[in-house]
Amino acid sequence: MGDVLLRAEGLGKRFVTGEGTIEVLSGLELEVARGEKLAILGQSGIGKSTLLHVLGTLDHPSEGNVWFEGHDVFARTGEELARFRNQSLGFVFQFHHLLPEFTALENVMMPGLLRELGFGEARERAAAMLAEVELSHRLSHPVGKLSGGERQRVAVARALVLDPPLVLADEPTGNLDPGTAERVGDLLVRLNESRGTALVVATHNAELARRMGRALVLERGRLRPAGEGREAGAAARPGGYA
Repeated sequence: MGDVLLRAEGLGKRFVTGEGTIEVLSGLELEVARGEKLAILGQSGIGKSTLLHVLGTLDHPSEGNVWFEGHDVFARTGEELARFRNQSLGFVFQFHHLLPEFTALENVMMPGLLRELGFGEARERAAAMLAEVELSHRLSHPVGKLSGGERQRVAVARALVLDPPLVLADEPTGNLDPGTAERVGDLLVRLNESRGTALVVATHNAELARRMGRALVLERGRLRPAGEGREAGAAARPGGYA
């Protein structure tokens, strides 16, 4: 693997419920290179979203470390983590998490405004990014009035508007029809290749997974290379993994 951007070492995550303790991640190891395209596969409910949330510092691990560009991310304060997420990471979620009452342009401007860019610069960056995802004709539309595919393209634009080194995408095509899912997959791959942004995608979409440079399977709290077990057939079936 080339220059390592992100490394997870001995990563564990447990949740305490009324019925006991659920161990989701256990001794997990992962390296992501700069510019890499990586798919994370696994059965529904196995913990793929939890893994992305920990890698993206939206949740803390129960044990282990996450290193980004050689720095321990969880050694940061809460304020420092928020700044790290804004400056170094982009997130794409299955259900967008956009602000429906705001326009496409305003949604994509948000990361720049949070970084305290000037309003004009934030607007210019957002407009350019929306042009790159072919939504220049939707700048002033409230996102609540856009189609599902358009909303997901707005979400991709928001994730990439500040050129983060890493984008984490959790089922980015899971709520889309096959044709729209293919177009969003095309967009993610194209932007990865043109911008050099590393891309980690949790997906059950077999076609999207095949377009990644590498695929790993989350199983029993750890990652292993895809194709070494029963997931090879399951992942080829729509809905086989989530």
